[in-house]
Amino acid sequence: MSPVRRSTSEREVTVAGPLQEAGAPRPTSRDVARAAGVSQATVSLVLGDKWRGRVAEPTAERVRTAARELGYRPNLAARNLRLGRTRTALLVVPELTNEFFAHVYTGVARIAARHGFGVVLYPSPDGIGPARDPFASARASLDGVLASSMASDALATIRGDDLPLVMLDSDPAGSLGAATVNLDLADGMRQVTEHLLALGHRDFLHLAADVDSWTFDVRAEAFARTLRGTRTAVRRVAAPLNVEGARAVAEAALSGPGPRPTAIVCDDDFLSAGACKAARRLGLRVPEDVSVTGFDDLTLATAVEPELTTVRLPAERFGERAMESLIAVLEGREPDATPLPVELVVRGSTGPAR
Repeated sequence: MSPVRRSTSEREVTVAGPLQEAGAPRPTSRDVARAAGVSQATVSLVLGDKWRGRVAEPTAERVRTAARELGYRPNLAARNLRLGRTRTALLVVPELTNEFFAHVYTGVARIAARHGFGVVLYPSPDGIGPARDPFASARASLDGVLASSMASDALATIRGDDLPLVMLDSDPAGSLGAATVNLDLADGMRQVTEHLLALGHRDFLHLAADVDSWTFDVRAEAFARTLRGTRTAVRRVAAPLNVEGARAVAEAALSGPGPRPTAIVCDDDFLSAGACKAARRLGLRVPEDVSVTGFDDLTLATAVEPELTTVRLPAERFGERAMESLIAVLEGREPDATPLPVELVVRGSTGPAR
C-alpha cells in the first residue's frame, strides 16, 4: 500500500461552513479572532491545540465555536511551510487481520486528527515479520514513524536517521525509538497466574506464541516469576498464531505422556481458541477438566463457548498514547513512558482445578 498524494488544492481547500456562501471569500484567522473577540495569536494557540495553560477554557471554546460557525479551517500549506513539516505519520503494524492493530490505528488516527496530522497505515504484506519500505521517498514524505516491535525489521529502510520514531510494545532498554509506548503486559500475566493459583491449579501448560518478539518474552518471564516459590509444574510448547495451528499443538501436548495439565495459559486469544478446540476433540470439558486463559480480549473471546477468561488490552488508548508521544517528540517535550494498565476479565473458561 502506498500513500495517496493529493494536490495542494485538494489538501488545503477550506470547506464552506454554515455561514459561508459559495463563492464568498474564505474566512481567515482574523475573522475568527474578530468573531470571538480575541487576538489572532489566541486563535492560533487554540486551533493549534497549544492553548492549555495559556488560554482559559471558555475562551478556547468561544474560538472553536466561531471557527466552526464561520467554516474556518487553518491553511495547512502555510503552516507546513513555516514548520517545514508534512504533518504525516507512518504507522507500521504486522497485519490488519488482527483486530488489535485495527483498534490501535483508530486511536492513532483520533489524536492525529486533533493535531492536523494524517496517518499512513502500512501493514507488512507477509504478516508477522519484516515489513518492506512502503515508498521510496519515505523520509521526504513523513514527520515521524510509529512502529510495532513485531514489524521493526523495516525501520532501517523506512526511517533513516532523520525521522522521529516511536516504538510500540518494545523493550524500553533496547528501543530504537525516541520514545517507547508499552502496555503493562507483565502485570496482565501476573493477574492471570494468580487467578489460576487461587483456583487451585498447580499443573500448567504454557501455550506460547511461536514468534521471536519482546512482547511474548515479557509474558513468559512474568508467568515464571509469579510461579517462583510455588510447588507447580509447567510445560511450555510453542504454537503458530492461528487457531488451527494452536489446536494441533495443544492437542499433541494434552494427549502426550505424563500428568495432564489442569490449566492452559495462552499468549493470546487465538491460541486460547485453539486450546479449547483441542480439549473438546480429546473429550475434555472446559473448565471442568482443564481451564484455559487468553490474552488481548478480542471479539473472539466472547464468540467461543465457554467465553474466555483473558487479559483486556486498551488497544485504542494504546494508539492514542503512541501518537501523543510522537507529537511530544516533535515539539521537544518528554513523552509519558508509564505503561498502560491492563485488566483481567474472568469468564467461563476458568474454574477450580479438578
